[in-house]
Amino acid sequence: MSIEAVSALTSGVSGTGYVSGLTSAVASAVSGSAESDSAFASSLASAVENVQGLQSNADALAVQAVTGDLEDVHQYTIAATEASVTLELVSAVRNKAVEAFTTIMNMQA
Repeated sequence: MSIEAVSALTSGVSGTGYVSGLTSAVASAVSGSAESDSAFASSLASAVENVQGLQSNADALAVQAVTGDLEDVHQYTIAATEASVTLELVSAVRNKAVEAFTTIMNMQA
C-alpha cells in the first residue's frame, strides 16, 4: 500500500484527543519533509508524556478513592479507562512501527 493510499484512508478520521499532536506529526511525516522527522519524534515524545500524565492522574485518583477522599468514584473509573485506552493506543502504534521497521530491514535490494 503506498503512502498516498494511507493518507487517503486517514483523511476523514478524527482523533480522540488522547494522544495530542500525533495526527499532525503523521500527516507531516507522510508529506516527506525533512523537518517531519524531528516533528514526528517530538510528537511521539509528547504522546508518551501524555500517557504518563494520564497514568499519574489515575494513580492519584485511585489513592483518593481508597482513602475515602474522592467524592465521586466515577472520576477514578473514567481516569483509569482513559489511561488504559491511551496506553493501548500507544502500544499499538509502537507495534506497528516495529513491524514496519522489520519489514523494511527484511527487504532485499
